[in-house]
Amino acid sequence: MAENAEGDLNSNLLHAPYQTGDPQLDTAIGQWLRWDKNPKTKEQIENLLRNGMNKELRDRLCCRMTFGTAGLRSAMGAGFCYINDLTVIQSTQGMYKYLERCFSDFKQRGFVVGYDTRGQVTSSCSSQRLAKLTAAVLLAKDVPVYLFSRYVPTPFVPYAVQELKAVAGVMITASHNRKEDNGYKVYWETGAQITSPHDKEILKCIEECVEPWNGSWNDNLVDTSPLKRDPLQDICRRYMEDLKKICFHRELNSKTTLKFVHTSFHGVGHDYVQLAFQVFGFKPPIPVPEQKDPDPDFSTVKCPNPEEGESVLELSLRLAERENARVVLATDPDADRLAVAELQENGRWKVFTGNELAALFGWWLFDCWKKNKSRNADVKNVYMLATTVSSKILKAIALEEGFHFEETLPGFKWIGCRIKDLLENGKEVLFAFEESIGFLCGTSVLDKDGVSAAVVVAEMAAYLETMNITLKQQLTKVYEKYGYHISKTSYFLCYDPITIKSIFERLRNFDSPKEYPKFCGTFAILHIRDVTTGYDSSQPNKKSVLPVSKNSQMITFTFQNGCVATLRTSGTEPKIKYYAEMCASPEQSDTALLEEELKKLIEALIENFLEPSKNGLTWRSV
Repeated sequence: MAENAEGDLNSNLLHAPYQTGDPQLDTAIGQWLRWDKNPKTKEQIENLLRNGMNKELRDRLCCRMTFGTAGLRSAMGAGFCYINDLTVIQSTQGMYKYLERCFSDFKQRGFVVGYDTRGQVTSSCSSQRLAKLTAAVLLAKDVPVYLFSRYVPTPFVPYAVQELKAVAGVMITASHNRKEDNGYKVYWETGAQITSPHDKEILKCIEECVEPWNGSWNDNLVDTSPLKRDPLQDICRRYMEDLKKICFHRELNSKTTLKFVHTSFHGVGHDYVQLAFQVFGFKPPIPVPEQKDPDPDFSTVKCPNPEEGESVLELSLRLAERENARVVLATDPDADRLAVAELQENGRWKVFTGNELAALFGWWLFDCWKKNKSRNADVKNVYMLATTVSSKILKAIALEEGFHFEETLPGFKWIGCRIKDLLENGKEVLFAFEESIGFLCGTSVLDKDGVSAAVVVAEMAAYLETMNITLKQQLTKVYEKYGYHISKTSYFLCYDPITIKSIFERLRNFDSPKEYPKFCGTFAILHIRDVTTGYDSSQPNKKSVLPVSKNSQMITFTFQNGCVATLRTSGTEPKIKYYAEMCASPEQSDTALLEEELKKLIEALIENFLEPSKNGLTWRSV
C-alpha cells in the first residue's frame, strides 16, 4: 500500500506544475518533459526531479550549448546543454530557419548529413540516430537531404557539400573527445566550417525554434521520403579519384618493400584508408585487429586521441614490431587527424609531433610541386597556411623558397575560409595544418583530412626508402636547411571557468592595471598579442591583424631569445593549453642548447603565468 502511495505521489509530481522555487527551472522542466520523446533521456530528467536534484537539473536545463572551434560539442545525455535527440532537433530547426533566410534555392540544392560511430546506451543516443533526426527535420520541410547510409570520415561531409553544391552540411561527431561526448559540426556551402557571424545567427534561430515542429521526430521519413538520397558511393568514388592529384610516385609505391600498420582507433577510418592505399598503388596497410572495427566505448585505449602518443599507440606499435613494419599510421575516430610513428635504428619508436609532421609535409609537397610544375607556374602564386599556435617552420621554408605563408586563428574553420578566398583569387594552396595533428594536403577538401594525410606520409616514406633515408633523418635535413624549430605543446585541466578567466585577466593587469608583463621570470618579452582583446604591441597601431576572438582566451608572447609562446583555452575541452617554440636560424645547430633554453622558458611560463598549485590546475597525464 505504501509503495502505491509513493508511486501516485511520484506520478503527481511529474505531472503537476513544477515548484522548485526557481521559476526559470520550473519552466525548463516543463518544456523538457513535454518535448522530449526519447524515453531514456526523459527518464533521466524525471529521476532527477523525483530525487529533488535541483542543482543538477539547473545545470542541465538552464543553459544552452554554443558554437566552439568545432561546432556544438558536449556530453551525451538529458538536458539543453547536452547532445541528445531533442537538442539536435532544436539545432536543426534553427539551421533550417537560418538557411531558408540565406538561400532562396535551399529546397533545390539540399543539405548533407554524415555521422561517425559514437553512441551511448544509457541515453539511447548514437551518431547514426542523431543524423537520422537531423535529416527528418529537413525532410519534413521538403528539403532534399544527402544522408550517408553508413559512417564516414568527417572530411567526406565538407567534400560532399562542395561536390553536390549543397547549401550546407552537418557531421555528427566528437572526433577524438572522450567516449561520453558527441557533437554537431556545421559546414557552409563553401565546404569550410562555419565562422562568425553564421554561428551566432544560427544560435539565435535555434533559440527562436526550441519547440519541436510537427514531423521533426518522424525519423521514418529517412526510409520513406523521395527527397532522401544516399551519396556514399558517388562521393567515395569522387574523393578517391581526387586523391590522385596528390599522388606523384604510384609506380614506386607499388614496388616498395616498406610495410605500414594502420589503426583507426575504433572509429571510421579502416575501410577508407585501405581504399586510399589502393588508389596510390600500395599494398594494403596492416590493420590493428582489435581497433579496426567501430566501438563507441573505445575499449582498448585510455582515451581515443592518437595525439597522446606512445601510451595510446601501444597495440599498433607491438603489431608493427611483430610484422616488421617500420611506419605506424593512426587516424583518430572520425579520421580527420593523423598520428605517425617510425621505428628507429636503436629499436625505439619516434612518435612525431604535429609540428614535425608539418615540416615533412611542407618539404614534400613543395618539392613535388617544383618537380611537377608547368613551365609557366609562378612560385609567388603558391601558398601554405598554419594556425597561429602552430610551428613557424612553414614560414621559414616559404622565406627561403619564395612562396607565401599565412597564419590564421586556431581552428581549421579559419584555414578553410582563407583557402577558399585564395582559390577564388587564382592562388594555389599546397598544404595547411594545425599543430594538433590536423593536416590538409591539396585543396579537394577544405578541412583537415587524416585519410589523405595517411597515404601521403606513406608515399613520402616509400620515396625516402629508395634513398635509404628515414622520416626522422629527413626531418633533420629539413631543420638543417631551414632552421631548427623545436616546440613543446601541453595542457592543464581546469574545470572552473572563473579560475581560467582570472589567470588571463591577471596577465592583462600584471604589474599595474592594463599593463602586460615585461618579463617572464628572467626572460625578456619583446612583443605581446592578445587576440581576445585585439591588442598587438608589434603593430604600429597596436591592433591585432588576426580577427578579435572575444569568446576564447588567447595571449601570445614573443621573447627576445627567439621563442614564441601562446597560452589559450581549448574550444572543445576544459583545458588551458600552452604552445612554445624556439625558432632558430640555420646556423644555430646546437639542438641540446636550444632544447634546454625552451625547457627553462616553459618552466618560467608555467610558474609565473599559470601558477598551477595556486590555481588548482591538473597537469596533463597520459
